[in-house]
Amino acid sequence: MDVQMKRGLLEVCVLAAIRDSDSYGYRIIKDMKPYVDISESTLYPILRRLEAAGYLTVRTETHNGRVRKYYHILPLGVERIRQFREEWRELTAVYRFITRPPEPPGADPDEAASAGKGERNS
Repeated sequence: MDVQMKRGLLEVCVLAAIRDSDSYGYRIIKDMKPYVDISESTLYPILRRLEAAGYLTVRTETHNGRVRKYYHILPLGVERIRQFREEWRELTAVYRFITRPPEPPGADPDEAASAGKGERNS
């Protein structure tokens, strides 16, 4: 997969992981694990980029004697998820185009397009 595309996907995945409630690094990794494998060395730079971009904030709390950073999504982060969903619809349309069955040799592409749209003569 293209590195830039994967990076963008992981960023949105991280935002989605904290969309419903604040979370911390280990928990984010655990929540994402059924869907995508992400390591700490990948996650923390993403969290720093998302914070710098204004998509999330960080607060520190002590838990069982250890300092833990909790990440909270901001409205801009929620908007980024919404934008991604729209981009995904466009990407899905491109995917359907790329993976469509090949046209038989000698077929008229304009006829095939018209037939696929279900046009009727009235």
